[in-house]
Amino acid sequence: MTASPGAIEVPLVTGGGGFIGSNVVRLLHDDGLHVRVLDDLSSGNRENLDGLENVDVVTGDVRDSDLLTEVMDGVDVVFHLAASVGNARSIEHPVDDSEINAIGTLRVLEAMRGAGARKIVYSSSAGIFGELRHLPIREDHPLEPASPYGVSKLAGEKMCLAYAQLYDLEAVCLRYFNVYGVNQRYDAYGNVIPIFAHRLLSGMPLIVFSGGEQTRDFVNVRDVARANVGAARATGLSGAFNVASATSVTINHLVDLLGATAGIDPEVEYAPPRAGDVRDSLADISAARDAFAYEPEVSLEEGLAEYIEWMRVHMPAASAPR
Repeated sequence: MTASPGAIEVPLVTGGGGFIGSNVVRLLHDDGLHVRVLDDLSSGNRENLDGLENVDVVTGDVRDSDLLTEVMDGVDVVFHLAASVGNARSIEHPVDDSEINAIGTLRVLEAMRGAGARKIVYSSSAGIFGELRHLPIREDHPLEPASPYGVSKLAGEKMCLAYAQLYDLEAVCLRYFNVYGVNQRYDAYGNVIPIFAHRLLSGMPLIVFSGGEQTRDFVNVRDVARANVGAARATGLSGAFNVASATSVTINHLVDLLGATAGIDPEVEYAPPRAGDVRDSLADISAARDAFAYEPEVSLEEGLAEYIEWMRVHMPAASAPR
């Protein structure tokens, strides 16, 4: 049963200058809210928030307890997106990953408790599942993360849900699958779509691991932002929910779609499997649909067209192969 809708009064978005965070900020802003942002801008970008009025940006780290106490004053809902993201990055920097994702989340929760904030919407990850035993993936799938990133995101999720049990606080944990879309810049540690788009538009070959027949459930960031706001407005709701498109494609098909969208014939190089990568991914989103009326609206074809257009504007040095 869908929980009853509630008002958001003073939202704080940690990581609000980042890819997903900035899309959440924009949606809240477009709903007429005055939004508070905390971001150290290590991976986020102030440009992502350009043109948004009534958005106050505080530069700082979620591990800074004193700063969290200041920015939490008067806040009722926290969208906690600040994180160190990605399996590969976590394998190379496991201590940083856990300090930011696990300890940072605990400090956010403690600041919320001190300020009397009523709800946290925590950005979790499908990385908490590890190698998949069955498809589609429901929330009750075994949790066996295969990377420090998956472990740290699961630790943050469990801490949020424990605080919801212990204190007068609601916690909704959103398990994102493969998110892509506007404001997602190229990062060598990042997700496959921005890496492929960057290389395609730069005239570089696309590196495809494991033969390319592995599958992924790609979800557009606009749908993810709507999930965040919908979860925040659902009163009396705590728990963990998948956020995905509930469809999947192979990486080889993704290459074809990107090439057709960009009007470029991709050059592909194949490479061995990478540590920490799962073979297949497909989410069951019925729990989120029932709990807060989540419904993905952006098709992969529409989302890729929007993203390629955005990348061409924000990658002035990139050009199609001659």
